[in-house]
Amino acid sequence: MSDRYAVIGNPVAHSKSPAIHAEFARATGQDIDYARIEAPLDGFADAIARFRAAGGKGCNVTLPFKQEAVRIAGRLSERARLAQAVNTLRFEDSFGDNTDGIGLVRDLAGNMGVDLRGKSLLILGAGGAAQGVAGALLVAGLRRLVIANRTLSKAQALAERFPGVRARGYQALAGERFDVVVNATSAGLAGESPALPAGLLDEKTVAYDMVYGRDTPFLVQARAAGARAVDGIGMLVEQAAESFFLWRGVRPSTRAVLEKLRGS
Repeated sequence: MSDRYAVIGNPVAHSKSPAIHAEFARATGQDIDYARIEAPLDGFADAIARFRAAGGKGCNVTLPFKQEAVRIAGRLSERARLAQAVNTLRFEDSFGDNTDGIGLVRDLAGNMGVDLRGKSLLILGAGGAAQGVAGALLVAGLRRLVIANRTLSKAQALAERFPGVRARGYQALAGERFDVVVNATSAGLAGESPALPAGLLDEKTVAYDMVYGRDTPFLVQARAAGARAVDGIGMLVEQAAESFFLWRGVRPSTRAVLEKLRGS
């Protein structure tokens, strides 16, 4: 019988995780079954308990349950502790991890060839997506990391958790320059873009939107400014590979999966 895994969220029907993990399993010879589980907004813990009781070995956790998953885990990785969010649960030892940040770093550095050492990077947004990647970006060797948000107090609250990180409101970014700008807001899902000052993005900027599968206004704006614009499908694949490794002890190659998704 195949070992059972799942992605749990609400909504979750759009998730590409089952297809990604199926490809990883085929490539590595692992016998797994990976499904989608849509949990009620007030029923995440019950959904986890049912899946675990039915023989589930582990799961990925997506919106809006990543913070709640911290309380489900018996112990946390340092990455999850810094993020205060969990996107990967391993049931055998009640372990919770967060692979989002390393997924982003590996996509930027490995797939895109962006050497983050000594670079200046801006994160737009101060919600769960931003807090999930800030710690991993810091240890990648950045010279400067700034978190900007429409509500400055939220950016300040997140920045205070990481030494040396600075906070800004969007309009306070006028006149500043960054090598990499990461959009960690959900504005693109609503067909909107953060209200950025003119000149923030240019032909020397890597503009990365963590949203995938759509041409967001942020990406449109970035390309119009001459920036190198890319969506978050690579981050999705890389964080999934790290989850697969945590569960199975085998690290799958991501290139073929990423090429297939980008071509679809």
